[in-house]
Amino acid sequence: MLKKGTKLYSILTGTCPRCHSESMYENKNPYIVTETMHMHDTCSHCGLRYKMEPNFFFGAMYVSYALAVAVGVAAFIISFVFVGCTVKEAFITIIAALVVLMPWIVRMSRNIYINFFIAYKDDAIASKNA
Repeated sequence: MLKKGTKLYSILTGTCPRCHSESMYENKNPYIVTETMHMHDTCSHCGLRYKMEPNFFFGAMYVSYALAVAVGVAAFIISFVFVGCTVKEAFITIIAALVVLMPWIVRMSRNIYINFFIAYKDDAIASKNA
């Protein structure tokens, strides 16, 4: 079970990294491609600005690259080693996996990146209302 208050909870659920009370995204489904990158400006519970500075999420490209490599390696190992595909079929599997998982990779990389900089605070909601 994911425990509220952990970075892993915020990363996997896409919730505000400070209060874990609401989704950072306008639409929780990353597969509505026209809305994959649309985020709220601030958290309505604790007031955290998600885009702390212009182009803040450009750094998420590095995280996205690492996730894409991990997905590619996993797809290759599963298809080549466990399923027994040829090398050509394994590379086609990698491309298919990356295309299908790209919206998820984009969201997950943003979630991971913002959690590098923002810590969870138990009293985040109370301090905004005080």
